Amino acid sequence: MYDSQTEVPNYNPTAHSSSKPKNTQSDFEREVESIYYAGFGLRFLSYIIDLLMLWGITSIILKPIYSLTKVNEAKFFIDYLSVDHIMDALFYFLYFILMTYFFKQTIGKMILGISVQRKDFRKLKWGDVLIREWPGRIISNIFLGLPYLVVLFTHRHEGIHDFFADTVVVKQKYLKQLQNR
Repeated sequence: MYDSQTEVPNYNPTAHSSSKPKNTQSDFEREVESIYYAGFGLRFLSYIIDLLMLWGITSIILKPIYSLTKVNEAKFFIDYLSVDHIMDALFYFLYFILMTYFFKQTIGKMILGISVQRKDFRKLKWGDVLIREWPGRIISNIFLGLPYLVVLFTHRHEGIHDFFADTVVVKQKYLKQLQNR
């Protein structure tokens, strides 16, 4: 049974039911802070640039090698498990993993002036990058890129893969300001 002497935390009998709880950050501050982070448009354009670059490298360098070595004819039960498809997928993941770990950016991100950072702005670790780029991309690709849309609705424009790895994508021109916070 309820005891009338028991204190209810944060209870104010004179407050109206429509009053909002106080946030540590005002809506305005949150809106201003979101400017520092790369939004959906920049991230999507960066990804398109990376895909075009990967397609070019694959078409100019890897496909001729596959044809010369007849690798493209070797299949494991179904076409998607062919050696060339496996090599293309390996190249895709290695590109994103290695570029993100060593440069915090892919070529698309470099062109657009954005980079991947840990939320605490320390050096990216292999674990951070592997979780972000491997399972994060697999999940997003399985669901036809729909998980990337989460970026539209989060405060720091974080994708699901960013939540997995505790990373954010920031605009380079604001990096110093974010690091000093």
